[in-house]
Amino acid sequence: MKNTIKNILIIFFPFFLVSCGSQNRKGFKAKEIYKSNTLIITRISENSFIHTSFKQTNDFGNVPCNGLIVKDHHEAVVFDTPTNDKSSEELIQWINEKLGAKINAVIPTHFHDDSLGGLMAFHKKKIPSYSYVKTIELAKENNFVIPENSFDDAVVLKVGDKDVIAKFFGEGHTKDNAVGYFPGENILFGGCLLKEIEAGKGYLGDANISAWSNTVEKVKKEYPDVKIVVPGHGDYGNGKLLDYTITLFKGQQ
Repeated sequence: MKNTIKNILIIFFPFFLVSCGSQNRKGFKAKEIYKSNTLIITRISENSFIHTSFKQTNDFGNVPCNGLIVKDHHEAVVFDTPTNDKSSEELIQWINEKLGAKINAVIPTHFHDDSLGGLMAFHKKKIPSYSYVKTIELAKENNFVIPENSFDDAVVLKVGDKDVIAKFFGEGHTKDNAVGYFPGENILFGGCLLKEIEAGKGYLGDANISAWSNTVEKVKKEYPDVKIVVPGHGDYGNGKLLDYTITLFKGQQ
C-alpha cells in the first residue's frame, strides 16, 4: 500500500509543480508598493512598475500622470519622468535603493511636462536621456529641459539582458508622441497617445486628431502580442486600450 501511494505521488507531483507554476505566472496581481504625497509606484508584472506623479491643471484638476519603469539584472530604464524635479529625485532614489537597480536611461515620450517635467533631476544624476528628434525640437522651442540624445525613428536600448524599444509611429496627442515597448514582458507604454477605457479626449492643444487613429492602428499592428498597455493617465489594461483610442478619434477632423 505504501509503495502504491509513493508511486502515485511520484506520478502526480511533477504535474502539481507545473500547475502551480502556471497559476503563479497567470495570477500576478498588481500591487501598490510605494506611496507618498507626490509619488505612487505600482508593480504590474515581475519586472515592470508604473510610477504616478501629479500635475495641477486649470481644466482637469490634479491629474495623475503615469510613467513606466522596466528592470532586468539590477538595471532599469524609465519611460517619462515624473512631473517635476522633486518627484523625479524621489523616484530615482527609490529605484536605486529599494529596487536595487542602476538607471541606464530615461525616455521622455513627448515634450509636455507630464513627460519630461522632471528631466533635470535625471541629468544631475548623469542618467542619459533619449527622445524622438521632434521632442528635442519642441523642448527647445518651449524653453524646456532638452533630452540629450535623439532618434529619428526608433531606438533600442539594453536593460540587463533585455531590449527596450522607443519608437515614433505618427502624430496624435502631439506631433512627437513616441511609445515604449518591453518585449520581455509584452508591455506597451503608450503615454498620452493612448487613453484609458472610458476616458475623454483630454487636452488637445497640440494634437493632430485627424491622424490619431491611424497612428494607433500602426502601433497595434507593430505589437500584436501586447499583454499590458499603460496610458499616460488613468488605469492600465490590455490591447482594448488601443481599440478604444482608435474608436475615440476615428473619423475626426
